[in-house]
Amino acid sequence: MQFGVFSVSDITTDPTTGTTPTEGERLAAVLKIAEKAEEVGLDVFALGEHHNPPFFSSSPTTTLAFIAARTRRLQLSTATTLITTNDPVKIAEDYAMLQHLAGGRVDLMLGRGNTGPVYPWFGQDIRDGIPLAVENYALLRRLWDEEVVDWEGKFRTPLQGFTSTPRPLDGVAPFVWHGSIRSPEIAEQAAFYGDGFFHNHIFWPPVHTKRMVEFYRRRFEHYGHGAADQAIVGLGGQAFMRRNSQDAVREFRPYFDNAPVYGHGPSLEDFTRQTPLTVGSPQEVIDRTLGFREYVGDYQRQLFLVDHAGLPLKTVLEQLDLLGEEVVPVLRREFAALKPAHVPDAPTHESLVAARAANELEVA
Repeated sequence: MQFGVFSVSDITTDPTTGTTPTEGERLAAVLKIAEKAEEVGLDVFALGEHHNPPFFSSSPTTTLAFIAARTRRLQLSTATTLITTNDPVKIAEDYAMLQHLAGGRVDLMLGRGNTGPVYPWFGQDIRDGIPLAVENYALLRRLWDEEVVDWEGKFRTPLQGFTSTPRPLDGVAPFVWHGSIRSPEIAEQAAFYGDGFFHNHIFWPPVHTKRMVEFYRRRFEHYGHGAADQAIVGLGGQAFMRRNSQDAVREFRPYFDNAPVYGHGPSLEDFTRQTPLTVGSPQEVIDRTLGFREYVGDYQRQLFLVDHAGLPLKTVLEQLDLLGEEVVPVLRREFAALKPAHVPDAPTHESLVAARAANELEVA
């Protein structure tokens, strides 16, 4: 099972000091967070994409390429790549390029995003969100899978004899996770292609996550990709830790209360009770995370959001130390002991290349 962290790239005022980092400071912080993630033994770093304030990550491939040059083992991903407002031709080119530069340590999470004004900025209509996601991904798959593409659709100009360059590394496209909070159409799309399904798992109660993941698993099996429990599932999550639970709650409360996304709403206690947000000791994070398996089954990737809501870099790096030293080693051991042998690990470039070679041998 893969463990890691993701950043949504928000620029938020620290409510305890009144200090707001600059774009450059937040970008530099994200680089340090990614390097720290590898240092403490995490598997994945994922970065979101936004084109509006108060976010800075409008070009995640640029940032991830820089991180690739400064790391050796870390799997790099996105959270999310906007399949609706990005041209699928540019996605095909950019992520194949990143795949080459990173030596295959790349996958991506596709999603529609949650910022309505972005659509007209890129010449699209938010009411076309689902059809855009479906059509654009169908084209993206062809651009990666076929050397020469003739294509015509509704949302972009036709292609005639087009070859996307560079071609995917070793002839194998980056693995794709389809990220969604609430849209069964996206879970259906992931199942149709046999791709991964990543549930954000932040704002909604467990019963909702359970329903979405179960739907994806049923449809994955329906399309003949394997048994339902072999579907590739990832979860997000939020955690804030101190060795003493009371210290964690006291320190995190002002950040929670003033966070742009959920501040000035439910209390911290209500939110942690009703969603997967965990604020407490490392053992509480371990126990809560192990409990996710009870309603989603065996899954392949767990990412934690740790750098949001104005938390200072020093605090975020301390969170990573706790994850790497006390939380993830226990989670690795416990999840591995519970996982049946027939449930696959998260795909990597190496495993996808090996699977392709095996399929070619069978055909021959």
